[in-house]
Amino acid sequence: MELTKEIIEQQEHRLAEAIRVNDIDLLDKMLHNDLLCIIPGGITITKAMDMASHRAGDMQVDKLDLTIEEIRIIGNTAISTTTYNTKGTLQGNPMEGEFKYLRVWKELNDTMLVIAASCIPL
Repeated sequence: MELTKEIIEQQEHRLAEAIRVNDIDLLDKMLHNDLLCIIPGGITITKAMDMASHRAGDMQVDKLDLTIEEIRIIGNTAISTTTYNTKGTLQGNPMEGEFKYLRVWKELNDTMLVIAASCIPL
């Protein structure tokens, strides 16, 4: 498969929808098993930690608007920057605001997977 910006745009939208509706199966398929992600506060989490949080229902999303800012293709790898305008609850506490994500997508066996990510509040 030739990797294009359109493919990554589609993946970003699929991932945002999976987060919005807490689609555990799709999230599991889109995240690489060795994923590392830096979340606000500078904490590094793994896929297992992220999936455990989703399975526990720690985050309830009422609104998630996605803006894709930039996509760079480097061979079978892509780097994307996106902004989420989000409203919901996190561990029972109200959460609202904009968050910027940097993701690294890699094609493995004709599947695009997130292998690294970072999130900061704006």
